[in-house]
Amino acid sequence: MASTATQKLSGKVAIVTASTDGIGYAIAERLGQDGAKVMVSSRKQKNVDAAIEKLRAKNLDVYGTVCHVGKKEDRASLIQQTLDQYGGIDIVVSNAAVNPFFGQMLDCSEDQWDKIFDLNVKSTFMLIKETAPHLQNRGGGSIVVVSSIAAFNPISMLGPYSVSKTALLGLIKALVPQLAAMNIRINGLAPGIIDTSFSQALTSNKEIAKPILSMVPLNRFGQPPECAGIVSFLSSEDASYITGETVMVTGGIPARL
Repeated sequence: MASTATQKLSGKVAIVTASTDGIGYAIAERLGQDGAKVMVSSRKQKNVDAAIEKLRAKNLDVYGTVCHVGKKEDRASLIQQTLDQYGGIDIVVSNAAVNPFFGQMLDCSEDQWDKIFDLNVKSTFMLIKETAPHLQNRGGGSIVVVSSIAAFNPISMLGPYSVSKTALLGLIKALVPQLAAMNIRINGLAPGIIDTSFSQALTSNKEIAKPILSMVPLNRFGQPPECAGIVSFLSSEDASYITGETVMVTGGIPARL
């Protein structure tokens, strides 16, 4: 847990999507520990309520709302509730993603392909487009997009998902000039195989997990809090001259495009 003396995000307001479990929850918790006021969100009210209860029990300043990032009205509500509750937005962490398909890539249906790209790529862009003016109104800020090691090294049986995460790398790079003119930095996080409910198809099957672990120099799956510190850093003044980068948190798996 971050020391209360370090409060490097004190006075900042953060939105973290898909933040009631796994990596998103760990990011929300760490941003709160480092002084930020955090708006958490999820598609289900019961998950929002449970996350808020746990985070407030740790004396963190959090609020929450239901948000399906693929729905324009839900994104608008998320933004407005953050403004109403906290008066502004300084940090946006886009973490929401789906993967309705597991199998050989050419077996992916058009509907599955569209769902993956609508939520993982289009909704990320729209969230950035809709929040950027509010960050600019605060004098600037930070956006962090959660991609994946799969963006660099496509994962077998997760081809369409992998391609959507590669697209996010391009999105980050393409947005740098315009956002920089607004004093907004944008960076990415590329987690490796992190032990979450989202990755259970990879981590819980021994036949799949064993060859994956053989490629990880640290010889273990990552834990959600191990992804959170880098997001706090990228959101802070410590990273004031960093934009357009994607940081890999992979246990040492080498990767490049």
